[in-house]
Amino acid sequence: MDGIRKSQRLLVGHGALVLLSAFVIGFGFLFFLIGEISLWPIPGSIDYQLPGTYDAWRMAHMEGITNGFGLWLLAAVLPLLDLSAKTSRRIAIGMIITAWTIVIASCFDPLFPSSRGLALTGDSSLTNDIAFLLFVIGIGIVVAIMCRIAYQCLFVRSKL
Repeated sequence: MDGIRKSQRLLVGHGALVLLSAFVIGFGFLFFLIGEISLWPIPGSIDYQLPGTYDAWRMAHMEGITNGFGLWLLAAVLPLLDLSAKTSRRIAIGMIITAWTIVIASCFDPLFPSSRGLALTGDSSLTNDIAFLLFVIGIGIVVAIMCRIAYQCLFVRSKL
């Protein structure tokens, strides 16, 4: 199996795991909406209102979906980029790190008060600062990768 194929499989595998995390977050969203934890057909329920807001739960759920499918999309277009196996692997690993950091950071908002991660707050909210730093890592990596892909596709003569 060539290096690009290995990177594609890595992207598809992590994309599936990120999508599975979105499904789990979706259950949290459902339990938030109904105000209790219950899994039909399992009898019984736990009367508990999960913390957070509608928008925070929806966003966390959608981050998992979009990032999971984003990894699958990159796996599909990776051969078109005409990159070396080593560069393809670096891009794949970078996008996997990006997907996980964004999904994990987006889960802080529904679970912890004042944890949107939009800016550093110092000592007032540790969970907000962790979410912010995770977002910064993910966004920094994805910007670098998109610059590399744009350069490769627009300015480097293809060998294909």
